[in-house]
Amino acid sequence: MSNIANNSRPPEAVYIHIPFCTNKCFYCDFNSYVLKDQPVMDYLHALDREMELTVKENPPGVINSIFVGGGTPTVLKPDEMEFFLKSIRTHFPNWNKDIEFSMEANPGTTVRDKLEVMKAGGVNRVSFGVQAFQNELLEGIGRIHNVDDVYRSLENARAVGLNNLSVDLMFGLPNQTVEMLAESIKKALELDLPHYSIYSLKVEENTLFHTLFNKNKLPLPNEEDELQMYLLLMSSMEEAGYNQYEISNFAKPGKESLHNITYWRNEDYYGLGAGAHGYARRQRHVNIKGVNPYIEASRKGLPRLNTYTISEEEAMEDFMMVGLRMRAGISGAAFQAQFGKTMEDVFGKSLHKMLNAGLLEQENGIYRLSKQGILFGNDVFGEFVGALTEV
Repeated sequence: MSNIANNSRPPEAVYIHIPFCTNKCFYCDFNSYVLKDQPVMDYLHALDREMELTVKENPPGVINSIFVGGGTPTVLKPDEMEFFLKSIRTHFPNWNKDIEFSMEANPGTTVRDKLEVMKAGGVNRVSFGVQAFQNELLEGIGRIHNVDDVYRSLENARAVGLNNLSVDLMFGLPNQTVEMLAESIKKALELDLPHYSIYSLKVEENTLFHTLFNKNKLPLPNEEDELQMYLLLMSSMEEAGYNQYEISNFAKPGKESLHNITYWRNEDYYGLGAGAHGYARRQRHVNIKGVNPYIEASRKGLPRLNTYTISEEEAMEDFMMVGLRMRAGISGAAFQAQFGKTMEDVFGKSLHKMLNAGLLEQENGIYRLSKQGILFGNDVFGEFVGALTEV
């Protein structure tokens, strides 16, 4: 689907943000807040109002994917979860029969009765933030769960009939060795799940890790070890029959994350909740971040911090940067259908530079990262920022 189609039809994907966590992980710069004393039901009512106002302004069609992220959505109590899921169904009633309805979860916050409420409310895919299979590493990054919680949470999910499960792992963690990552990958693969996301640690501003890093007190793996970690996870996943469909994501055939593919194809989506981003008809918006300011703003109208139109140049750059994250690559025909220009006319210089450097490969009008390009993805994506040639 191209964004020409998107410009005349509503988004088919919904992102909803639940900003509460039991605690703040040491590496996290997401818009999240420790749960204690937060006005959770007030927030859920505000979300309900935002959904109501959003669909009045931009009525939904058939929804193909819903993704509830955070924070930790599974910190909601069963009655809160039930109210929240009913809100979604009320305002976005028309679901594709094969909808992917994902919710992020923390091991340790997924007791069986809550999972039953989730399943009854339509959730059919759960993504667990596991990060590592060593308790000392989990403690060192500020996670509240331990390895036993991981197994118990997955068992609870399967017991209520939730089988489309994913886990997140991380590499490049403080004090993590290549051998530790190898053990985590082995244990993760023994779970025989349909999907795995594996991310490298990024030290972000306004985190405890950033403070420690600046004081030279964050014992990160060296660059060579981090490269070995990434090569190891790619080879391990391939050997186990998982397709690396995006730089950090691996799936069994047909189990790729439909919702994330919406982002990587630069397609439209509703964005709801504190600090959420949305994109529809070439307009991006960002919501007010804080919980109480978001609640207050929702009483008066849409809780927008900013809304702005994406220029054609920016849309073309986004198409290249996010599309090249996918191993399937980007299609010249899709680019031309969306923008009425050829990719070569617009980005010829950058494309040829990356092809000559061996970081891109091209076949039948499709450009994709080469095996070498996967390792230097950020260099490739950066090449298309502000790189527009005269059209």
